[in-house]
Amino acid sequence: VQLQASGGGLVQAGGSLRLSCAASGRTFGNLGWFRQVPGQAREFVAAIKWSGGSTRYADSVKGRFTISKDTAAKKVYLQMNSLKPEDTAVYYCAARSTTIIWEFLADQQQYDYWGQGTLVTVSS
Repeated sequence: VQLQASGGGLVQAGGSLRLSCAASGRTFGNLGWFRQVPGQAREFVAAIKWSGGSTRYADSVKGRFTISKDTAAKKVYLQMNSLKPEDTAVYYCAARSTTIIWEFLADQQQYDYWGQGTLVTVSS
């Protein structure tokens, strides 16, 4: 299984970016996005169920970020709007081969596979 994240970059506050995660190797139960600021713990951003498409978001990004998927292309996207400097982080996509119970979607220990990360920098 391989996850390839892309789409990071430098953007001004209030701007938008779209991250992509290309998945290969097998089918998945859930895919998610996490982010990490150097020196801080990795935190949950959003997750989507591969079959059906139900989603969950961290409170800090709700209403600004949208996770979506292209099942045929095996890609997951994170559309990030109204970006803030505090959104600056390395963003990772992660996958679980089976479906994660809703209550545990934000738990990174539930995910089996991780991509390499893509850096998002939001300037003020």
